[in-house]
Amino acid sequence: MNQRIIYPTDEGGVAVIVPAPECGLTVEEIAAKDVPQGKPYKIVDVGDIPSDRTFRNAWEKSGSAVIHNITKAKAIAHERRRAARAAEFAPFDEVIMKQIPGKDAVLAEAERQKIRDKYAVTQTKMDSAQTVEELKALLPIT
Repeated sequence: MNQRIIYPTDEGGVAVIVPAPECGLTVEEIAAKDVPQGKPYKIVDVGDIPSDRTFRNAWEKSGSAVIHNITKAKAIAHERRRAARAAEFAPFDEVIMKQIPGKDAVLAEAERQKIRDKYAVTQTKMDSAQTVEELKALLPIT
């Protein structure tokens, strides 16, 4: 089946129902059964929904299509940037916090500053991105 059912979520996103191909119900029957009471819904072609789920939590319903809310996508990208930065900080944070003998806290702080600088550049680029494709290219590889 090349159709999907979309409806808005309470959080401002969009829910997508993917009908099981051999369930024996029409897409309209599935919508009547599965869409929460009182929610407006649309039956759309699969091509009206982004195939890339990287910024799935930034999806919004726009007429008969699902689009990305760039502001929400940027927030998602920044969360991933912060998580990657924290992972890079971890070994140096440990040296500084625990003051491990034989480890140079000054060197650890210098490495932390390099990480801050690297991610500051990424943050600036994310802030100026205009498309989800630009944002995706800036995401840290995890």
